[in-house]
Amino acid sequence: MSNRKSDMPLSRFTVLDLTRVRSGPLAVRQLADWGANVIKIEPPEAIDGSKGMGGERDGSDFQNTHRNKRGITLNLKVPEGRELFYSLVAKADVVAENYRPDVKQRLGIDYVNLKGINKRIVLASISGFGQSGPYARRPGFDQIAQGMGGLMSVTGLPGQGPIRAGIPVADLSAGLYAAIGILIALLERENSGEGQWVHTSLLEAQIAMMDFQATRWLIDKDRPGQAGNNHPTSIPTGLFRANDGMLNLAGGGETMWRRICEALELGDVLSRSDFSTEGLRSQNRDSLNAILQERFITNSVGYWVERLNAAGVPCGPVYGVDDMFADQHVAALDMRLPVDHTRLGKLDLLRSPVSMSRGKRQARATPERGQHTDEVLNEFGFTAEKIAALRAQDVV
Repeated sequence: MSNRKSDMPLSRFTVLDLTRVRSGPLAVRQLADWGANVIKIEPPEAIDGSKGMGGERDGSDFQNTHRNKRGITLNLKVPEGRELFYSLVAKADVVAENYRPDVKQRLGIDYVNLKGINKRIVLASISGFGQSGPYARRPGFDQIAQGMGGLMSVTGLPGQGPIRAGIPVADLSAGLYAAIGILIALLERENSGEGQWVHTSLLEAQIAMMDFQATRWLIDKDRPGQAGNNHPTSIPTGLFRANDGMLNLAGGGETMWRRICEALELGDVLSRSDFSTEGLRSQNRDSLNAILQERFITNSVGYWVERLNAAGVPCGPVYGVDDMFADQHVAALDMRLPVDHTRLGKLDLLRSPVSMSRGKRQARATPERGQHTDEVLNEFGFTAEKIAALRAQDVV
């Protein structure tokens, strides 16, 4: 239910956002960025001990994560608050939450209850370990899912021991998978007329993100290990030092191998029998990389990037985040999302990486706690007098 007229792709959908921290808010943000009427529901400040539900409210992370939403306060721990929430559910399309599985039942916001109020509702749930099974009630955290989901075992240098990835891969991928699931459920609803329960977890998402590494075990019974900056199956791929920085090379396959040797003028290496197949190049990886390293150190990263790209070989520099945003191509891609915050002023957030020929993105700053409570409740049919009474009871 959305009364707001908009030309944005998802403006006809209303989403009640109960999510916290990262995975859930990221899922909802995929919808908010494309115009969904997202209502971020937080407890009144007096009963909330989480300091902004996932980081300091004014911090860059919180501001980027919760943009394009409207904010209301609602106390779900009291009967009056739950009844108010149910009245919102009756007119909404999606409820998103990432509590531990048992919390839904305690609060009365499980799918059975919500479906009884609105058969078209889609409930999206993200948990640490899934909605059932021996670990279902365990607290979930990205790093734990990275470890149990196999990622840490293949990240880092050989023999170094498990290493956490530099971004919260499990959180982010769980959010993206949940968003995909929500959209699938909304599409299916057009045929069935009914919503459904969509759920994923950090652990499931992390296992899915293992992709070819996971199927190496499932099909080949090959247990992958750490390969550092080398690709586990594609040779030569990795980092090489030029005379002014690091070069990132991705050149697996016979065609790329020939192109690399020609661009580096290594015809004698191309003809060597110990490098004649990808399997042999993998066996002799160290000696091959040493030959390439000897050549790359003779010139700059920019020189080699230009020369190799001209030959059709994927390669590039290794950037810090500041270098990344300074790159002319990144600037041309325009990955910044400028917003005006009522209190913090102009902020540059990170835009959605999806572009559409007609689709229009939304660009609104993260709301203050409860900023739109009166506005939203009025849209759902609550009078000013009723809202004032709810506020006096600390329900909102």
